[in-house]
Amino acid sequence: MKDLLECTALITGASSGIGAEIARQLAPLASGLILTARRADRLEALADELREANAGLRVEVRSCDLLKQEDVTALCDWIEADQVPLDLLVNNAGLGDPGVFESSEWQKVDEMIRVNVVALTYLTHRMIPTLRRHRPGAILNVSSLASTLPVAGLGVYSATKAYVSSFSEALRSELRGTGVSVTQVCPGPVETEFAKRAKRADGTSLPTSTPTFLEVPVADVAAAALRAVATDRARVFPGSIVTAAALFFALCPMFILRWGMEKRMGAIRDRHVPRGRPGDESYVFDAEFDQP
Repeated sequence: MKDLLECTALITGASSGIGAEIARQLAPLASGLILTARRADRLEALADELREANAGLRVEVRSCDLLKQEDVTALCDWIEADQVPLDLLVNNAGLGDPGVFESSEWQKVDEMIRVNVVALTYLTHRMIPTLRRHRPGAILNVSSLASTLPVAGLGVYSATKAYVSSFSEALRSELRGTGVSVTQVCPGPVETEFAKRAKRADGTSLPTSTPTFLEVPVADVAAAALRAVATDRARVFPGSIVTAAALFFALCPMFILRWGMEKRMGAIRDRHVPRGRPGDESYVFDAEFDQP
């Protein structure tokens, strides 16, 4: 991946999962990494690990809560004021909320939209001028297989990822010829902390177990994403099974996909029917709803 040699990258959500793995795989190639997330202790531990394994690597840790506009603005202001030679922006941070929409907590829905859509868009808008000054530059947006179809039980999440994919495609066309490329990676199921953080406290989450053949190791996702950036690919689905699933969803008529979604949700409703609203005494939701 010679095109990533000596790059300086900003990675959001770098404290764990795909973001941390992208940092680890970029470290031997890059000259500098800027790691951002809310958990500063995790970032510092990762930074120490990367510095120890890669002599001469500059690693900057910036605690940043993407839910706070002032934090995101301060991060961008610092990069611009210090004239950081940024070559690669990795928009990895994301939130999820598996479960039926009617029983969701609005605060969590709002946070998901603000992180997955608003913060990603704002960061990209602010960083494009910097990337153009230090071209060739690149933007890597972490989308999802869920972006390819409206997933019942993940309605808002899949909608935010559809936004990321659509935005990435449009921006790639706009920036063509400027020296800045745009790539999106669309993973399927990945074993990270994401699912645990997305789980609802009140037991109304959808079943989160997936067939093992669909799961792709986080290291493979990061490697596929970085290869796609280095070769200027527009979109990549890590894993042959996930790629086949994306192709199926793209070619399958919507009425068939809709029928499948409705059958799945109908079976769940037959066994687990919420009544009332979360927090009300009348609210009932079978705890088994969240079991594999």
